[in-house]
Amino acid sequence: MFELVLIGVAITLDPLPLTAFILILGSERGLGKGLAFLLGWLACLALIVVGVVVITGGEPLKPQSAPSTAVLVGKLLLGLILVWLGYRQRKRMGRPRTPPSWTQKLDALSMPAAAVIGPFVQPWTLVAAGALAVATAKVSNVWEVLGLVGFCLLGSASLIVMLAYARFRPEAARARLDALKQWIDDHTDQAIVIGCLVVGAFLVVQSTYLLATG
Repeated sequence: MFELVLIGVAITLDPLPLTAFILILGSERGLGKGLAFLLGWLACLALIVVGVVVITGGEPLKPQSAPSTAVLVGKLLLGLILVWLGYRQRKRMGRPRTPPSWTQKLDALSMPAAAVIGPFVQPWTLVAAGALAVATAKVSNVWEVLGLVGFCLLGSASLIVMLAYARFRPEAARARLDALKQWIDDHTDQAIVIGCLVVGAFLVVQSTYLLATG
């Protein structure tokens, strides 16, 4: 479960989806659009987790089997990709970023479109790593099911907290979220570098060890 916790934290703290969510919350009818974004995000994570569990039957893959080896190789490749992304971002630190074109039309954004944007901006390399981690998990009792539910909620925790804050403390939330967005803008590069390198290194070391000793 440590692996899923690590990946879930990395997903929920990824700065690019956080920035997109803050912008959506600040738009016209932002609470409704933010809820749609969150539901689309959660539904995507849940569908991936359920799909993996259905494929594996809720049983961990047998060691040294072809599917188990394929999962470990997949983790190794994703780890290497994350390390490379972290290194590339380190080389690009300080360069200006061009916001996606859809952020210029947020007031006209529909709720269905906001729901689609949620999955679209997910950090898919991390989500794929989470899916492979689920493939090695055993799901035979309610606690293990709750663990997978917890992974989906953990990966969405920052969005849930921001939406609740904007709902119940709208005046304070506006200023706080603007300040948070500015802080994220100033530290996006560092967050991406740290997140990619930590999760990537973990996946590389874990999968290499298991491949070597399996």
